[in-house]
Amino acid sequence: MVNNDIHMARYITIAADLAEHIVRGEYQEGQKIFGRSTLAGKYSVSPETIRRALTLLQEVGIVEVTAGVGVVVKSTESARKYLDDFDQRRVLAGLHEQLHDLIKERDRLNHEIDKLLEELMEHTLHLENKLTKIEEWKVLPDSPLVGQPLAKTKICKGKILAIQRKGMDDITDLTEDIIIENGDIFTIYGRLEPEAREGLVRV
Repeated sequence: MVNNDIHMARYITIAADLAEHIVRGEYQEGQKIFGRSTLAGKYSVSPETIRRALTLLQEVGIVEVTAGVGVVVKSTESARKYLDDFDQRRVLAGLHEQLHDLIKERDRLNHEIDKLLEELMEHTLHLENKLTKIEEWKVLPDSPLVGQPLAKTKICKGKILAIQRKGMDDITDLTEDIIIENGDIFTIYGRLEPEAREGLVRV
């Protein structure tokens, strides 16, 4: 039977299968083919589907359908030509189906890419916003802060995340009695108010 891997209307594949039987000589020219009911049972379809298949074969000159007589094979050559054309149509249908599947897959991938780009943009903006809130301020040598405890600065203690001190690990356990030294770098969350910047330079 004709390969039906490509999706086609059932009556079209039945017509091709009948044409194939004719080309193989199983139905001779002038021979009567089984009636619609018999063919409907053979192919497990409705009589209407068989009627459409036979109408198609009659239109291309393969069979002749006559009331009271039935279906008679008219031309083996027409059946052979029909099968050649059918194979070409099947190839085209296959290409169309593959193209359709690829377009669907492309659209799916584009949708996934758009979602990932949106997520990436959202996370990037979130990270940028977070990073822009982190500032570093260095204590100048002549700063009035040098030698003073942290409690006497105008910097809100809650804003200081750490103090970088030369030759030491970052100081993160901050207490108000920590003495500020020349060259200390405050890592601060948020903007430092102008009045708190005296003796400091942003790095």
